[in-house]
Amino acid sequence: MSRADATKARILQAATDEFAKYGIAGARVDRIAKTAAANKNLIYVYFCSKDQLFDAVFDAHVTHGLNSVPFTPGDLPEYAGRLFDYCRQNPDVIRLATWHRLERGDQDPAVAAPARDAKLDALAATQKKDGIGSEFSPATLLTLVLGMALAWSPSNITSLPSEAESADDRRRAIVEAVRRLL
Repeated sequence: MSRADATKARILQAATDEFAKYGIAGARVDRIAKTAAANKNLIYVYFCSKDQLFDAVFDAHVTHGLNSVPFTPGDLPEYAGRLFDYCRQNPDVIRLATWHRLERGDQDPAVAAPARDAKLDALAATQKKDGIGSEFSPATLLTLVLGMALAWSPSNITSLPSEAESADDRRRAIVEAVRRLL
């Protein structure tokens, strides 16, 4: 890895931490540079602006998440369980997505749209073939599955897990709820 690549990687990691904690508006380029042990000007050389740095961080994490949790329209309960597991292990992804939604409103993340469309197409084909979840449109069914899978995510302030519930208990509940939905 070249020195420039190493610096860029440190900047992206520091920016991930900063954006996950403070969002786009609250993030400070000075803190990112200090944490990355990089010259502040290099951030602008590599990424042009704080917004473009956020985009690079967001796209990298969303792409990694999409590649890490394969979509299985024929087994939505297990997909929901795997998504729950991924988000537990990668809470920054949920935080970044939440900040994106809060600060960019209805702006559709470019990196996520093709994956979402592919999921909807695969789900529609599975519904047509197997009839599972056919009382819902593909978009509604996917939204419900994602909502259940992310119910206990770090950014969901309405979820108040009891002390007695383990992550395994929550995962089992999600898988069973999606199974019953179908």
